[in-house]
Amino acid sequence: MDEDSALTSAAPEGDEPKPPRNPVFNLPPALLASLLLLIAIYFVQSLLPERAVDWLFFNFGFIPARYVVPFSEQGLQWLWTPVTYSLLHGSVEHIVFNGLWLMAFGAPVVRRIGTSRYVVFWILSAAASAFLHAALNWGDMTLLIGASGVVSGLMGAACRFAFPGRGGQSREAHLNDRLSILQSFRSRTVIVFGLFWLLGNALIAVGIPLIGDGSQEIAWDAHIGGFAFGFLLFSLFDRPQVRRED
Repeated sequence: MDEDSALTSAAPEGDEPKPPRNPVFNLPPALLASLLLLIAIYFVQSLLPERAVDWLFFNFGFIPARYVVPFSEQGLQWLWTPVTYSLLHGSVEHIVFNGLWLMAFGAPVVRRIGTSRYVVFWILSAAASAFLHAALNWGDMTLLIGASGVVSGLMGAACRFAFPGRGGQSREAHLNDRLSILQSFRSRTVIVFGLFWLLGNALIAVGIPLIGDGSQEIAWDAHIGGFAFGFLLFSLFDRPQVRRED
């Protein structure tokens, strides 16, 4: 009796090995924690009376007018709101839309750069989105909330490594070599994705909503700021073991 037949006879009849089960949402823990945090904040927000929600938005949402008023004449909201606005949402549709895109593009980025870099990326991409919005709406009393600037940053970062090149992609996306900025511009997939993304934001900029009834204004300029941050500066967050020279 050879070794293979011995192993077969030793195994209980009908007890064949089963393939491993993959969870429906195989998300990195840091990304799952982000989604749960956004949902928890919105759930608590939905239970608050209108005056309390107004207080929450004023103290934790981003308002460009804060940066034309001397800091000595106001509170410290100017310090934390460039980040905390990204944790607030205005409707169920708003948070679901951002959550779906966060799962799609956040997962490969988080797997690649790890939890600590992801947290720093969230903070800085949120700030980059907010300050481009402020620069283009200087002194306005408009309110900016939502994680779409960060999501756009993750999209920009994913363009540097996550899309398949010629001949497809045999490895998990987060293990791909990082493209330089110039190499990214030579990738047909990146170019097509970027053009569709820019077209969508151009439609938003001229007042054509892509989702919903258009009753909630979408800050397309914050999207641009986040995407540019993620695309241009991703190499600063890339892990050393997968880093390549630009």
